[in-house]
Amino acid sequence: MTGMQPDLRQAARTADSLADGTVDALMGHLPLDAALVHLTQANRLMAAWQKNSDLDPGNWNTDGIDAEVLAAMTRYVTAARALPGWADPVLIEEAESVFMDHGPLSCALLFCASLPACYQMPQLAEVLHLSGQLEQHTEHRIRQTAAMIFPVMMKGGLGTAEGGGVAQVLKVRLIHATIRHLIMQRQAGEAAALKDERHRTWCRHAWDSQRLGVPCSQLELAFTLLTFHCVFLQALRTLGLGLNPREEQAYLHAWNVVGHVLGVDDSLMAHDMDAALQLLERLGSFQVDLAGASDPRPALGAALVGALSRSIGLPVVRHLPVPMIERLLGRTAARRIGVGPQAGSATRALFAVAMAVTGGIDRVGRWFSPGFSVTRMFTRVIGYHMLTRFLLDQTRPLALPKHLLTQMHATVRNWHSDTLAPEWLNRLEDRLTTTGHWLATPPAHGGRP
Repeated sequence: MTGMQPDLRQAARTADSLADGTVDALMGHLPLDAALVHLTQANRLMAAWQKNSDLDPGNWNTDGIDAEVLAAMTRYVTAARALPGWADPVLIEEAESVFMDHGPLSCALLFCASLPACYQMPQLAEVLHLSGQLEQHTEHRIRQTAAMIFPVMMKGGLGTAEGGGVAQVLKVRLIHATIRHLIMQRQAGEAAALKDERHRTWCRHAWDSQRLGVPCSQLELAFTLLTFHCVFLQALRTLGLGLNPREEQAYLHAWNVVGHVLGVDDSLMAHDMDAALQLLERLGSFQVDLAGASDPRPALGAALVGALSRSIGLPVVRHLPVPMIERLLGRTAARRIGVGPQAGSATRALFAVAMAVTGGIDRVGRWFSPGFSVTRMFTRVIGYHMLTRFLLDQTRPLALPKHLLTQMHATVRNWHSDTLAPEWLNRLEDRLTTTGHWLATPPAHGGRP
């Protein structure tokens, strides 16, 4: 962490002055119908942000864009697109290599550690709960998250003009500001004019800022950032697959760069694993008093488990994500977010035996081959089935620009074989996934930006 310990109460009441100022310039001074025209124009500009180079205002198609909208969006991008001065290209490239080398594991741990960890903070869960994004649109939320992670972590995502990571993150940053505007500044009577169901829900909701702080606050953003790097790295350690200190530092660094672009204050970042774990515990302990209101977390966790279970076809192992989440987050934390009751004794026994047996085999196998891991193989298998369910369905490609979607599919195809595993272990993995490349052909059409 940098400097003094941050004031978490203040962080819960602090948002993002740059993004909020942009949305206020677009919408704040106008009646809703005119504000929505400006928002539509801004969305049209953002839809063309496919590569980082597209963030250059000189490349924008400004036909039909009001001067007020163009000025606000230009100010936003000019101020937000640059990486921080402390960004290290070498560490970012090393983090990209970590993601490439651990791709299927990264996806499995995103679903079974990072996402459920997000739901532990009540005020963050409340924002997600408002629009039913997890209860009713769980898979959509999962796919949205992946649509940011892949552009960020694929080769050149943050540091090159052809990458798309910065462009995607800046879209997300403005979405957060739009959510805050609709929740806190629009009146419930205006909701009927909104076409988007989520927008109507946000507009109608009576947000208790005294109790909850601001939606998508600095506190919530910093906690979410920690789930993407610290929780992921800790989950690898828990499975006996931990990275070396240099790789952990690189992964933390790359995601801190993402956090900067997303508008997270530097004082709410941790730059080594010990500091990250301490910050995770401190932020996670800052729980608002629900004050008699219904707790949104159990419904969110149960919805997530339901979606993950549907990605696994065999009945006995269908609920394996439940004991996996319990293992990675701890049983108490899992219960708090509604994870646990879904799995029966047979599933739990199977998971416990599998972890004990694979752990023992791994300890012996590493005497002969340092990269050997049956645990890694089984986690890759889980990741494959979740990838297939949520991200590789060619009938509903991720909402990514065509070139990024093509790059993502090429990346996944190369994950079909674990370069650290012996050939016989890869053959066993093939029997539990599919033989050969994980995706034979790219989709016939790209996703919408």
